[in-house]
Amino acid sequence: MPLLKRKAMVWLWSCVIGITRALALTLVVSALAGFCATNPAQAAAKIRIGILQFGTLSWVLDTIQQNGFDKAEGIELEVVPLASTQAAKEGLQNGSLDLIASDWLWVSRERSLGADFTFAPFNTELGAVMVPPASPIKSLDDLRGKTMGVAGGPIDKSWLILVAYTLRVAFFDLRTATTPVFGTAPLLADQAVQHKLDAVLEYWPYAAQLEAKGFSRLIAIEDLPLELGAKGRVAMVGYVFSEAWAKANPAAIEGFLRAAGKANELLASSDEEWQRIRPLVQAGDDATFEALKRYYREGIPHRSVAENEADAEVLYQFLRVLGGEKLVGPGINLAPGTFWGLRGPIKR
Repeated sequence: MPLLKRKAMVWLWSCVIGITRALALTLVVSALAGFCATNPAQAAAKIRIGILQFGTLSWVLDTIQQNGFDKAEGIELEVVPLASTQAAKEGLQNGSLDLIASDWLWVSRERSLGADFTFAPFNTELGAVMVPPASPIKSLDDLRGKTMGVAGGPIDKSWLILVAYTLRVAFFDLRTATTPVFGTAPLLADQAVQHKLDAVLEYWPYAAQLEAKGFSRLIAIEDLPLELGAKGRVAMVGYVFSEAWAKANPAAIEGFLRAAGKANELLASSDEEWQRIRPLVQAGDDATFEALKRYYREGIPHRSVAENEADAEVLYQFLRVLGGEKLVGPGINLAPGTFWGLRGPIKR
């Protein structure tokens, strides 16, 4: 082969090798870029969480973010303020939210209708029957013939648990033995302070506020399941999310639950942390602030998922009988999968 032709061939071959190496390097760089973009160690998993402004979930989320528990778990919380619990449920249903706070009754109902939502415990505190200072009402029997405010409606879970307890223990029906006045929690709290009600069944934040005004807690609703066959306090309110989303994003949901557990540990032990979140608590005075802090701490769950689910099965039957399909849907029993996993307490 002539020398000139041989040099041309060598030059051409070296060009091919150079182009091949450049192409290979480009592919490697692109692959690495794609890996880094999806690797949890490089990019935090985002969780869109719907909250009611100044609701108790906001206390937990702020504690998570301000103490870096989210970053430590490789997650990023996108907090979406909402105007109502219905808006939160709709956001979860249409996929614009990944996680909200709700109760396992709603989760079970939705699962019985074909949805795949699931529940992880958040708080065991429900509410209480509150009576004004110097009230003559000292026991359940004293409620007979009285006008009683009830936050929510006729099928509110706290009201039905109280009705079931009264039927079982005191052998009378609160629905007919009292004059129930159903309404919103803040409206009923105002009426109670104005002495327009003899007693009021309030959600726990409003019960705490009334206690700070001198009201007494006649009955704590979260203690009643023990008289109905449960073995302990049941977490009625929890974190609710799609099971399909959780299975597709296991690091995100487990990281969030661990971060929430760390936040609760801090709120259970640190008065300094409570002072930091005090603007979110929206307590008008020290007495109200201390009452809210105490109630919240009492409601931090400590039981396993399996224990909560077993006791929820017991409560479900009372609520199904009293609330009917309007409350629980078509399910005769608590829908399988209502509680997320049976792995015991979240590891921290």
